[in-house]
Amino acid sequence: MDENQLKPLMLASLHGEAAAHRELLSRLSGDLRAYYRGRLARIGRSATEAEDLVQEALMAIHMRRDTYDPAELLTPWVRAIARYKLIDHLRHTRGSMLVVPIDDIDPAAEDNAAAGIESSLDLGKLMSGLPDRMRTAVQAVKLDGLSVAEAAARLNISESSVKVSVHRGLKALAAMIGRENAS
Repeated sequence: MDENQLKPLMLASLHGEAAAHRELLSRLSGDLRAYYRGRLARIGRSATEAEDLVQEALMAIHMRRDTYDPAELLTPWVRAIARYKLIDHLRHTRGSMLVVPIDDIDPAAEDNAAAGIESSLDLGKLMSGLPDRMRTAVQAVKLDGLSVAEAAARLNISESSVKVSVHRGLKALAAMIGRENAS
């Protein structure tokens, strides 16, 4: 992704230039396709899934473009959306990973998949140690990828409450990890 080419297109898109918006999405689709194909191929997943993810990511970029801060870099914002879409996809399709024949499993991919499952179990264990309000705020903003405003609407609390709950939740998680590593 070339920040110097993509950001002007995004800024023009935010000012209502449809041609710039189409060009932005077109350029992003190639980068996203390569990203998803590479990630999914390593764990034995199909190119069809990559195409589905490209469309989901482009739709999210289109629908959430108003959350982009023009003072910030564009590519980290796009990469975060792409990453969240991949994580959501893998979380929702985890069961289909179990039908891969044993001969087709790449040892490196197996290690990555095992680490991913272990880390999701660890995260679940850590998250369960948080009070409900913190846990739901961290889940909504940091794991589900919602904006603070979207999380506030979903949780029916103020935006400042979401920010405070996320901050305190992350601080509590860090403390739990520190205690776990010390023991």
